[in-house]
Amino acid sequence: LPLQLALCTVSVLLSLSSGESKARSCSEVRQAYNVKGFSLVNVPHQEISGEHLRVCPQGFTCCTSEMEDKLNQQSKVEFENLVERSSHNMRTTFVARHKKFDEFFLELLDNSEKSLNSMFTKTYGKLYMQNSEVFQDLFTELKRYYTGGNVNLEEMLNDFWSRLLERMFQLLNSQYHFTDDYLECVSKYTDQLKPFGDVPRKLKAQVTRAFIAARTFVQGLMVGREVANRVAKVNVVPACVRALTKMLYCPYCRGMPGLKPCHNYCHNVMRGCLANQADLDAEWNLFIDAMLLVADRLEGPFNIEAVIDPVDIKISEAIMTMQDNSMQVSAKVFQGCGQPKPSGIGRSARGISDVFSTRFRPYAPEERPTTAAGTSLERLVIDIKGKLKESKRFWSNLPDDICAKGNLTESDEEQCWNSHTKGRYFPEVVKEGLTNQLNNPEVDVDITRPDTLIRQQIMALRVMTNKLKNAYNGNDIYFQDSSKFSNLLGVWMCRWR
Repeated sequence: LPLQLALCTVSVLLSLSSGESKARSCSEVRQAYNVKGFSLVNVPHQEISGEHLRVCPQGFTCCTSEMEDKLNQQSKVEFENLVERSSHNMRTTFVARHKKFDEFFLELLDNSEKSLNSMFTKTYGKLYMQNSEVFQDLFTELKRYYTGGNVNLEEMLNDFWSRLLERMFQLLNSQYHFTDDYLECVSKYTDQLKPFGDVPRKLKAQVTRAFIAARTFVQGLMVGREVANRVAKVNVVPACVRALTKMLYCPYCRGMPGLKPCHNYCHNVMRGCLANQADLDAEWNLFIDAMLLVADRLEGPFNIEAVIDPVDIKISEAIMTMQDNSMQVSAKVFQGCGQPKPSGIGRSARGISDVFSTRFRPYAPEERPTTAAGTSLERLVIDIKGKLKESKRFWSNLPDDICAKGNLTESDEEQCWNSHTKGRYFPEVVKEGLTNQLNNPEVDVDITRPDTLIRQQIMALRVMTNKLKNAYNGNDIYFQDSSKFSNLLGVWMCRWR
């Protein structure tokens, strides 16, 4: 009898215990659910049977089908925001540095043009003002090249010196009349006679290398910005949404809304959802390396500031050389092109030679206009290089960064959500990248279908990296106008479809 009584007592206690567990309160879940902005209408006060659940573990639950659907959508939105926030600093780096470099470069050109115009006006007076369009056209074409225009730098610079020779030849020989055909003949002697000494050759080499590097570098910053912005707008596939919901919100359905996912569990979910982004990393790193190489050139032999700042002095030296050699140059041109007809107009009381022999006085350092925001190219490039280095391996590290930062996971491995209850998470963490997701225990990833948008960005980076490598060696690759550059991304997109 005592044994029977004891068994009966145990049976009653177990029955009571079972009844209490079935009737567990959902008050914490209701509160957390409401904090998310959802209505509490039709939200259970106590656990209900969970056969209706499609994502979360079935059994007694605090979730209805409608709640699970809303939490499903909430998981998607939160994940998109997580990726946006995690990539924000890197993306704004490209935006801000592109803007800063662009402002700096265009202001550098403006200041150089103003310097030349001011000094040449003081030195040569009306003679310069009457021929100032030759110099204005030079800066206009340099700006057009930098901003992505279809300009052949070498041909443009050759044309500048040919036009300058024609104008100066007429001024130095104003007692003669020259036809357009005669002046065209004069320009053909530019290379042979070298009327401006070695300045055109040296300046062409310096300007060409520096402008190629600067234009390609700013295009690289633009491409980095566009790629980062596009990839950060992640395409969340249904399998990923299910995995995210299970990780972030199934604890709600189990009556444990404050329970955070286990660290390794989070890694597997994020690596599955961001598998395609990780595949961008190899090409992204090559692109960053190429940007750093060109940055080194901008600091050193291709320093655009060292080329553009004294361009007025260099052109003035060339004019002085032409004036000094005017007798010999004129004699050889007359010999090759024929004796021109007298104009019938004598030289002015103050000879043209006297005007040109006025020595050019460059700006003193304190007189020179400051460049963008008072910075220098060296300081600007050092800053950009530091930010570029920080962005290496960004995409492959993104899943780990999301799990490690933002207070998303639980550090206690025994007190975390492991996909079905509170406890340790045992599966191994898979490696990053699409092909490694074949055995991902949390996300069903189709490794045979790479993300089209990501493949398109890989192609964009590959093209830009090739262009940067050529710029590093001082070579230019013809590219469409920068205004059309973004359209190329659409073309690449179509090719990958």
